Amino acid sequence: MPSDEHLEIHTDLQRLRFDPSPLPEVTFKLVVVAGPDKGLSFALDGSQPSRVLIGQSPACDFRLTDRAVSRRHVALDIQGANVRLFDLGSSNGTQVNGVRVVEGYLAGGEVVQIGGSSLRLELQEAAPSYELSEQAGFGSMVGASTEMRRLYPLCERLAASDVPVVIEGETGTGKEVLAESLHQRGARADQPFVVFDCTTVPAQLVEAELFGHDRGAFTGAVSAREGVFQQAHGGTLFIDEIGDLELSLQPKLLRAIERSEVRPLGSRGPVRVDVRIIAATRRDLDREVQAGRFRDDLFHRLAVARIELPPLRARKGDVSLLASHLCRVLGHDPARLPSSVLLGWEDAPWPGNVRELRNALARYWALGELSPGKGAASSSESTAPAAVAPHETSDLVEQMLDLPLAEARQRVVEEFERRYIHRQLERCSGNVTRAAAAAGVVRRHFQTLKARSLK
Repeated sequence: MPSDEHLEIHTDLQRLRFDPSPLPEVTFKLVVVAGPDKGLSFALDGSQPSRVLIGQSPACDFRLTDRAVSRRHVALDIQGANVRLFDLGSSNGTQVNGVRVVEGYLAGGEVVQIGGSSLRLELQEAAPSYELSEQAGFGSMVGASTEMRRLYPLCERLAASDVPVVIEGETGTGKEVLAESLHQRGARADQPFVVFDCTTVPAQLVEAELFGHDRGAFTGAVSAREGVFQQAHGGTLFIDEIGDLELSLQPKLLRAIERSEVRPLGSRGPVRVDVRIIAATRRDLDREVQAGRFRDDLFHRLAVARIELPPLRARKGDVSLLASHLCRVLGHDPARLPSSVLLGWEDAPWPGNVRELRNALARYWALGELSPGKGAASSSESTAPAAVAPHETSDLVEQMLDLPLAEARQRVVEEFERRYIHRQLERCSGNVTRAAAAAGVVRRHFQTLKARSLK
């Protein structure tokens, strides 16, 4: 990242007294003690940049041949002196010492049963070894948490290579930002970075958008047009939400990637292309393959390398750091963010992740709620927006006039609901039942409005 931006982030880390998650304190070894892969072992020592996946899939870190094991069966991650275990929605479930579990902490010595296999978790005496970046970001990615800094060394290696990459993660975790950062840090940085979102193009137009078309190829094709492969020639093609691509188009995409050529609709011959493919998905592609909704051969061709971005709620300390960074992006002084608000945000679940945090900041700044003296009253109420005086209504309307109609209307409605709920609760001394009756709605609906107004 640019040196001036790096200095700003470093300043934020000092100002916020950044306190990331501790590094793994111990090492473990997984040993298959029963099943088709008996004797196979895997070192779990904290060197892995993300959680360790166990299952049949080639994308798994510890791959088993047991047919009763799901493609992605279970995930393990060292946290402190323990191993955290997650069942990944497996077909046959996961048992620890004979007890079925969905999530839990292991200390070593336990036997984990998956499918027809048993794996013993052994505590090792060797000191943990791991590669942890000293940087507080990678390219345009910002994050100094242990969970993110464990990813950056892998990202550096992938940026220097040309292999296809699949980036996985929840909505809003920054998959496109990471993809562009990989491009910017690689040998193709001076060439195009082209984005194709599988969810935003009508199904009947996807093929033409991917591969292009000649004039007259179909009704409405009044001129020839290059597809995204040709547009990205020499650079990187980022295919977002690859898991949503129509099954009928997947073999054509596979052919284009394998042959490095595309055939525009209506064209008599193929066109050679040189692109690096980075794909992203919010879906579990292994489960999509198992369900027959995603081709296994395409998955193997794309998932040469895999990066799993952690959700914001798992990135200890990064909420405040990102909030400060995003304030500057939005043109505001992060020092004006009330500490009580930041404390509340650190404990929030953020289902929309970084995108939701950015929207929350934009909403607060746009509504004038973070000007001096208007922060939340206490940390216990830090997630609740501060009251806005009636005379600020005209200012709000003026701010909305420069926005697109749909966005302006939505913001005004959201602000009206927020103020209305706040007023009713204030009149009824915080009693939700009475406030709902005064508003003329059922209590459950009022609770929904209240929860929405606190976001």
